[in-house]
Amino acid sequence: MLALVIRRLLQLPVILLVIYTLTLTLAWAIPGNPLDNDEGRRPPPAVVERMQQQYNLDSFPRFYLSYLSSATGWKYAVDRLDGTIARDRERAAEMRLAPRPRRVFDLGPSLYYEDWSVNEIIGSALPVSATLGVFAILIATGIGVTAGVVGAIRPNSPADLTTLGVALIGISLPSFVTGTVLLLLFSVWIPIFPVAGWGTLDRLIQPSIALSLPFAAYIARLTRMGMIETLSADYIRTARAKGLSERTVILKHALKNAFLPVLSFLGPATALAMTGSFIVERVFSIPGLGQHFVNAVQTKDLFLIVGVVLVFATMLIVFNLVVDLLYHWVDPRIEQ
Repeated sequence: MLALVIRRLLQLPVILLVIYTLTLTLAWAIPGNPLDNDEGRRPPPAVVERMQQQYNLDSFPRFYLSYLSSATGWKYAVDRLDGTIARDRERAAEMRLAPRPRRVFDLGPSLYYEDWSVNEIIGSALPVSATLGVFAILIATGIGVTAGVVGAIRPNSPADLTTLGVALIGISLPSFVTGTVLLLLFSVWIPIFPVAGWGTLDRLIQPSIALSLPFAAYIARLTRMGMIETLSADYIRTARAKGLSERTVILKHALKNAFLPVLSFLGPATALAMTGSFIVERVFSIPGLGQHFVNAVQTKDLFLIVGVVLVFATMLIVFNLVVDLLYHWVDPRIEQ
């Protein structure tokens, strides 16, 4: 298991470098000037030229290398070793000014949100998206596993056909449709929950359900298929022959192995739920990271685009590693 962790950690910077290169190349190709847009900042031409030179926005190779240096912490390490950071602090103290904050992993300034850095935007918005995603995955797992087990116990029964139908609807129905229906039902017609916003538990329930339904539907299908296959195995028949109760056979013996495909799905699903919920965030007016990413693409905010993608990619890799470790813990016979 330790070898697996070391191998994945060594692969992490290589994978992120490839993702960084592809993302920046595609983002650079987006038409438009990130310093001149209708809704963001519109500085004079002379200021735009100076900002392009300052941020290396006039040269792809220079921007590629300078951003990579800041994002990886290389620039911070070099400035600390050659005394640049110490001199900046001394100069700020002489002028009685607050020293300019320096971050080890500096993702740069936002070109759209004035006076905000990408680190600050991610630091404030990511916990919101993460909270929404975690609640959605917990709801999806509870609904999906329960529905899958119920359907697998009696295949082709009315309960099984009902769960399959609901799963098909859940996979096919877009999140914005589900969110809109929930808002109409439980915020307008039956005003149980607030219409939108963030900060309280009652504002979290509806968006979590809307985000969880596609995941729950897929988990239900995986659980059902895994349970049907497992229940026909020889060791299940042996467990029943020993006189174990049906509940013990299903929950203790069958579900453990049937849950392995679900566990594989939960890794990328959790990362996707925590980072790809911008449609649900838009419907329920949630200040998460998804909306910032959409705005960054629309306004060609290169710093924010690349910063968010790198955070998303890191989370996806880490969650997949956690799933592999859990896989080995659930069934030590599996070789990684």
